[in-house]
Amino acid sequence: MPRRAHVQTTLNGEEIDFLCEPRQSLLEVLRDELNLTGTKEGCNNGNCGACSVLMDGRVVNSCCVLGVEAEGAAVTTIEGVAEGETLHPLQQCFLEEAALQCGVCTPGFIVAAKALLDSEPDADEGRVRHWLAGNLCRCTGYDKIVRAVLKASEMEEVTA
Repeated sequence: MPRRAHVQTTLNGEEIDFLCEPRQSLLEVLRDELNLTGTKEGCNNGNCGACSVLMDGRVVNSCCVLGVEAEGAAVTTIEGVAEGETLHPLQQCFLEEAALQCGVCTPGFIVAAKALLDSEPDADEGRVRHWLAGNLCRCTGYDKIVRAVLKASEMEEVTA
């Protein structure tokens, strides 16, 4: 049996420790070891964005990052976007604008959009489309997703 590595990280605002095999991706650790199944596996090679999480404030494809690389990092998954039972404005706008269907891509889009609005609260449509270009959706098309992000950018709480 391979030797497991001890990792200390901040996950969704809480300091945690976990064990993982050195070869395990962060996606595998999140889903299989930590039971955080909101982050989805799409392509498993970094092309679809379904597994997007924030690592130290940057969007990363968790399928391309090793779990051991989370050592000392701050990781935010879709589970960490809402404030308890209160949806983040992006999540609410995705619902209101019907910007989801099957839901596989949705967590990645929301996490990536959050990173954009955290750094550029007044992003325009062109910037939103450019920023989300690394996330693929096979169901909704992109207009509803872009509209949801733009609507969220107009809400005061998203920039607070």
